Amino acid sequence: MTNFESLSGEQVGHLLDDFGVNLLVSKVHNTVKFLTTVFDFTALRSSTDYALLKHRDRLYQLHGDQTYAAHPLAALLPEAGVRGVGVELRLYQVDPDRAERRARQGGYEILQSTADKPHGLRECFVLDPDGYCWVPSIKIARGKIQSSKI
Repeated sequence: MTNFESLSGEQVGHLLDDFGVNLLVSKVHNTVKFLTTVFDFTALRSSTDYALLKHRDRLYQLHGDQTYAAHPLAALLPEAGVRGVGVELRLYQVDPDRAERRARQGGYEILQSTADKPHGLRECFVLDPDGYCWVPSIKIARGKIQSSKI
């Protein structure tokens, strides 16, 4: 098993493949807590500046605002308000009822409660501490909910 805490930035970068999600967050710890509590992400590496998490076979990165001082996105960050408006971070085959329940227990904001949607998914919309919208969903078959992997 890889000890992610001991890997260099270059070694972590070489692990990344296909499509990646890297969220710029105000407090890395708060988002790590949200993702591990609500969606069962695994924190592989975490500090005040950076976190590497895993959900199923996909790696996710979090960078603290302070790490982007010289990055071109820094000038676009809102001083206040939510981030990521217009982007949905969708987690397919993740039980939305369970995620909503855990989010409520953790004091996180539910933008939309769990519901069956006409596009064949049962889903809810949960906001993380920075306002990113996470959407867990499971397939609905002939009016019955199919089980999720969580």
